[in-house]
Order: sequence, then structure tokens, then C-alpha cells
Amino acid sequence: MQLYNTLTRQKEEFVPLNGKLVKMYVCGPTVYDKGHLGHGRSMIAFDFVRRYLMYKGYEVEFVSNYTDIDDKMINRAAEENTTVPELAARIIATYEEDFAKLNIMPPTIRPLATNFIPEMIVMVKKLLADDYAYQLEDGVYFDVTKFDEYGQLSKQILDELQAGARVDVVVDKRNPQDFVMWKHKKEGEPSWIDPEGVLAEGRPGWHIECSAMIWKLLGETLDIHGGGADLVFPHHECEIAQSEACFHKQYVKYWLHNGYVQIDGEKMSKSLNNFFTLDDIFKEHNPLVVRYALMSVHYRGPIDFNADVLHQAAQSLQRIRDFVARLEGVTVTKGDLCDVVLKDLKLKFEAALDDDLEVSRALAALFDLIKEVNVLMDANELSEAGAKAVVAAIREVDQIFGCIFMEAEQIPVKVTELVTEREKARAEKDFARSDELRDELLELGFIVEDGPAGPVIKKKLH
Repeated sequence: MQLYNTLTRQKEEFVPLNGKLVKMYVCGPTVYDKGHLGHGRSMIAFDFVRRYLMYKGYEVEFVSNYTDIDDKMINRAAEENTTVPELAARIIATYEEDFAKLNIMPPTIRPLATNFIPEMIVMVKKLLADDYAYQLEDGVYFDVTKFDEYGQLSKQILDELQAGARVDVVVDKRNPQDFVMWKHKKEGEPSWIDPEGVLAEGRPGWHIECSAMIWKLLGETLDIHGGGADLVFPHHECEIAQSEACFHKQYVKYWLHNGYVQIDGEKMSKSLNNFFTLDDIFKEHNPLVVRYALMSVHYRGPIDFNADVLHQAAQSLQRIRDFVARLEGVTVTKGDLCDVVLKDLKLKFEAALDDDLEVSRALAALFDLIKEVNVLMDANELSEAGAKAVVAAIREVDQIFGCIFMEAEQIPVKVTELVTEREKARAEKDFARSDELRDELLELGFIVEDGPAGPVIKKKLH
């Protein structure tokens, strides 16, 4: 399996650091407002990556966070006359609903940044002590000139770098590109205290949050770090600098970034009045159609999202579902078992996805299968056993696609939470707790089946 590594700008053979265990982190949203199509595209892209890794037999430790403290959070809370934690709790609930509707598998761990302030303080103090950082009146800054590899991810020369919209402009900084790691307390803002008193009371900068959460939850080096292409600089560049300066180890082995969402050829933007929340889209379109549409374009490329794309996605998904329904009606006792076409599907399907997840080729293989098997059914030459084998193959495919068999909007957030807890219990070999959780799911009307690509949730039909 090959993945395109943003760090090296080439496809590389995927070899995890620790056998079949894959440690994977994806930057989650800042929860000051509802999720939009860009969030949906990123989460679907990396859900797809995760699912395929599981299909390939890897155990994926998947962490994706919520950023629940930053300037936008503070400003929005003030506008709405509420507290930052209250705002975060309300917005997080909307994200959980949206992600469940899109059938995005819950992360192994979904951390809140504010739960890892102690780890952030430790990192900032270490970088200060090692002379990678310095203090100013308003906070602690990372000195980018002290880290020789700064710019390695974005492939920009330090002298030519521009700070970017999310880097504060501070006159006293040693270098324009130096970024804040710890902001000193301001009146009316949330703040935290360093128990040792080395740092003044304050709150973390944006970049240190992900570095600290990754360190605590996944270790000093991880296999895959994902996020939108807009995060390459400055966010991910700054993460590398902090973490590698702090621990003197490679931070991430494979960097993966998904492409932008465009609306009728233009990048989605509030200023262009073409900005859509997921909630807006779901009012008019089935969330699983949205999932299929966002997933059917290669994750690294831009996607032009419009009514035609959604219409085509709905037609394609319906075609697959109609085909499955037709298969389930086959009663012929003798006929073709489809062994050859199923083997061909598997070979083409896996060859496509092994090549940096070339989803269009994988879908082409699936639709070739549909065409060939329909010919057999038209001629009444497909056996019932063959039809069942084809349905089983498509169920296996759907463990990666996640939108053919299951109407995810019928799966409550509580159910996905229980499934996540059960997966954790199974990983810890706490089978008694795993059985208890399975019974709780049954009481809620849902069955969980353990497949090679992870748990499959089904609504009880009776």
C-alpha cells in the first residue's frame, strides 16, 4: 500500500512503526460554530483512510480532537453572552450529530484541548529551558530560527515565509514567523496556572494544543497525521517544530492532507456567500448521499460541490442499492457462482485503493462487477449461492465506503458512543464489559457485528 506523503511530496510504501498497529491523528474543528462542508470533507476523507487500513488488517488507534479554547471561541462566547465551555458543549453536540449522520466512525479517543493543559505547560517550559522559546510581555514564543528544519513540510524558505492569517503580529518578536505557544492572561478570558510558577497565568496557543495531545495520547512519534491542505502552514509546520525540538525525534512518518471544497468552481468562503453548514445541506439531501459525493473524489484533490454532483451521487448510490435488492431476490438453484468476477473485483478494488486510495478506480471496479452480474441475472444464469456471495462482497466493500447498506442517520450518537466504548473494552480484553455493552445496544434496538474492517452497526428489524 502506498500513500502520498506531503513531507516528501511523493508516494511511499506504507510501513507502520509498530507492526500492525497504526497511530493516527486528524486535526478536528475549533468548536465556535457549526460544522461546514470543509469539515465534512476532511472527516470523511480520513474516515475512509482509517476504514481501509482496518480492512487491510491494521489496528488503528485513531485520535481526532475538538479545539475548545482559542480566540474565536472567546470572541463568539462574548458575542452570545455565554461562557467558552458552554459554547463548546453546545457546538460539540451539533458536530457529533453531523458526524453520526455521515456515518463517520467515532475516534478511539476524541480529546478536548482544555483537558491537556498540563501537558502543554510541560512542553512550553521544556522548550523555554532548551532555548527554543522566549518570553515577551504578552506570552511565550517559539523562535523558528532555532529549529533548522522549519519549512520542511510547506517547502518554503524561512526568509520568504509570510506569517499567515492565524499568526499574531507582535512588534517585539525576534522574527516575524515566531509563533505564540502560551498567551498571558487577559481580563475576562479563560486562563490556567502553572503549578511551578515558571509560566505566567494564561492559556495555550493553537499549535501547542495538537502537539501536546498527540504526545500524551499517541507518543512522541506517530504513523499518520491528517488534516486539510489549509493546515500545512502554519499549523502543521509549527507542530513539527515544537514536537521535534521538544523530543528530538521524528514527529510524524506520513503526512496526509485532503483537498479543498469548491462551490461551483470557487473555494467555499463566507465572503463569497457560498458557505454551507452540514446542517444546511442535510435539510435538502440525504447525509449518506453527501458522504458518497465527498468520498467519490480522490481525497487529495479539490472537489467541486454542486447540485449536479449530489444528483449524480444519489443516482450512483441508488444504482448500487437497487443491484443489491435484485441480488437478494435471486432464487435460482443452479447457475454461475461468480467466483471469477468476484476475484476480479477484489484484485482491481484493492489495487486501486493500495495506490494512495484511488477511489475512482475502485468504484469503476465495483460498477464493472454490477454490469457483469446484471448480464448473468438477465439471462437467469446466476445461482442463489452466487448472488449471496456477491452481496457479501459488496458488504465487505461497504465496510470501507460506509453508505450502501446502512442509513446512518438512524444511528443515535448514544449508540456510536457505546460501540466505541465496546471496541475499547475488547482491545483491553475486558470481554465481560464488552458483552454488557452489546446487551445495552440490543436494548436500544441495535446489533453490532465485528467485521475485519471494524464494528458494523445494524438496526434491529424486529
